[in-house]
Amino acid sequence: MRKIILPFLFLTLSLFAQEENYTIKNLDINKKYQDFGVSFYNDSTAVFASARKTVFMKRVWSGNHEPFLRLYQGKIASDGEITNPTEFGHQLDTKYHESNLSFSKDLKTVYFDRNNFFHKEYRTNEEGVNLIQIYKAKIDENGKWVAVERLPFNSDEFSSGHPVLNADNTKLYFISDRPDSYGETDIYVVDINADGSYGEPKNLGTTVNTSKKEMFPFIDENNVLYFSSNGFNSGKGNLDVYATKLNKQGDYFAPQNLGFPINSNQDDFAFVKQKGKNTGYFSSNREGGKGDDDIYAITEIKAPIFECKETLKGIVVNNKTTNTIASAEVKLYHNNKELAAVITDKQGRFSFTIDCELNYKLEVSKENFHQAFKEVASSKENFIEVDLELEPIENNHFITVRDQVMLNIPPIYFDLAKATIKKTSEQELQMVVDLMNRYPKIIVQIRAHSDSRGNDSYNLRLSDRRAKATVNWILDKGIAKNRIFGIGFGEEDLVNECSNGVQCSEEKHLENRRTEFVILNPFTVGK
Repeated sequence: MRKIILPFLFLTLSLFAQEENYTIKNLDINKKYQDFGVSFYNDSTAVFASARKTVFMKRVWSGNHEPFLRLYQGKIASDGEITNPTEFGHQLDTKYHESNLSFSKDLKTVYFDRNNFFHKEYRTNEEGVNLIQIYKAKIDENGKWVAVERLPFNSDEFSSGHPVLNADNTKLYFISDRPDSYGETDIYVVDINADGSYGEPKNLGTTVNTSKKEMFPFIDENNVLYFSSNGFNSGKGNLDVYATKLNKQGDYFAPQNLGFPINSNQDDFAFVKQKGKNTGYFSSNREGGKGDDDIYAITEIKAPIFECKETLKGIVVNNKTTNTIASAEVKLYHNNKELAAVITDKQGRFSFTIDCELNYKLEVSKENFHQAFKEVASSKENFIEVDLELEPIENNHFITVRDQVMLNIPPIYFDLAKATIKKTSEQELQMVVDLMNRYPKIIVQIRAHSDSRGNDSYNLRLSDRRAKATVNWILDKGIAKNRIFGIGFGEEDLVNECSNGVQCSEEKHLENRRTEFVILNPFTVGK
């Protein structure tokens, strides 16, 4: 059976070249043996565990031949020193270890850990090992700690220890080597219900817990969880202090190593901060200390920053045809502020890197399409996929005639038996040039027609000349040769009843002497 072991290792200090976010100070109260595990009884009083010898404490623990841990209190000076230490809460004392206190916000309840010794009964597991348990006590009107009780989720067969309350006292964090732990010791959390009962302990999961030891949790008023671990690759030595932030979904960011000078290549643990301040304490057995474990005061220069990034990606499509839309502009907004803008690629794809747990708005626009918007709520996944749909604008630039998509240009008319562009037609032809420039992907076929007067072969040749004249006029305006073609149809596609031998007015015959502009690739309209 595994058991929780307090850190007693003594190695050498190594320095690490990196930005220092903390200053530290070894306290004057440190003695020859262990001093560690500061908690705050109030704004001006610190409580800690110590193995210092006193005239009343002569028994030693066989594990390290030092005195058993007792609880002490002292006043917090302006420089972080803990002054005039005296014994704390002797009602909590047994002849074994007590340590790691956490006080309720009204200071009427305390949680702590000690050996499995309750009501003068020394209890062991099946292997004969006495393990660590979590206890609770209340303070009475005389300032004495009474009503000591074991928490119901303790067991003789595994250890539970290092209790710490969250800011609103609705959750208790602790460590344990219970059967569902991932490593040697894991961090757990249990709900404290309004009636004082407890929920089921929950393992914090593999983001926080490793196959090795996670110990000494502390959670501040901003839901930043500090703890010590020897199971992460970023570790500087043995136990190092890490920080991770609890997000809105109840998950944790990847733990950050607090770095030097908090961490060394020895054991660094029991990191705590005073509420609303940048000061606190941690403990270490690093070289240069006064005892086996020393308490250090800290001043925080720069707090850990937790950033969660994810990829927001998607495709822009035509909601009528479901074809993807290239070269659409997609803008990203947060709180009505534009953060970024991208252009979709040939497959209509786009992507942004965004922060987790924020609400965003996407705006997509493309010429000849209605602008579209979409709200997106980020989470904490690796990526979010969002498809954006654009609705084509129904405009008067194009018409469909006899199942053919054409430029909506008035027909170009020619004089009888002539293939010369009339001055009155140049305005319409300039409209063709303008639309071909506006829609640079369309390919246009010019279809020239004649009336029915004259023989068929002549009319076919005449319409072909008219088509070529129209093409040449447009080419002269700078349109590429591969985008404009002409063909003559003669009199084979009349728009009225004026065929051979039918008496018609000149106006009726003029309707047939026309030039039309057919889009050969109508699927590109709007792209």
